[in-house]
Amino acid sequence: MPHFAQGVVKFQREVFPEKAELFERLATGQSPEALFITCSDSRIETAMLTQTDPGELFICRNAGNIVPPHTNQTGGMTASIEFAIGALKIPNIVICGHTECGAMKGAMNRAGLTSLPHVREWLGYSQGAVDIVEALGAELDADAKMRMLLEQNVILQLQHLKTHPTVAVALAQKAVTLHGWVYDIKTGEVSAYDDATMTWVSVEERYAADLAETVIHSHAC
Repeated sequence: MPHFAQGVVKFQREVFPEKAELFERLATGQSPEALFITCSDSRIETAMLTQTDPGELFICRNAGNIVPPHTNQTGGMTASIEFAIGALKIPNIVICGHTECGAMKGAMNRAGLTSLPHVREWLGYSQGAVDIVEALGAELDADAKMRMLLEQNVILQLQHLKTHPTVAVALAQKAVTLHGWVYDIKTGEVSAYDDATMTWVSVEERYAADLAETVIHSHAC
């Protein structure tokens, strides 16, 4: 804890003063650009990964970056999604998986999680992705199967997102865009799902048009 306390003191003395204007603005409200749903894994640092400032991401984290399908039973993820899209009107939702994900390793063998009954139950929301890997990736080696599971789990959770009423309405109104990512901890690479081709490509390739427009705008300014 002394390390964390030291970090807070440094933030208050050095970091906060440099961004005082930003925090003064944020004190009056928030308008995030994206709802960012990712894993609770301590190795995933969202602000570092996306190079964003406070106020730009509305972040939800849980084991396995899972979005349970909508039901009438209230849960933390359901309420957060409803608030993010229904109240804050956030225009983008990103579901970001990652390599070396312990949750996905557990999903591959839920029967072995007898000592973690809540984890075992939670990972049932990824069972569809596991079944796809078993059906389509039977001939793959262990690493390739895990990569396929990471990708299929993100795709499955995107499908679950669409069952949430606020998301369904926003999609119908073209007020929100869904994004699927997988982050490679070792290499720093981020792959993005391309709906049009149903393939995974680099973030740079997936958002090439948007990136080019940003460059043109920055030069114009």
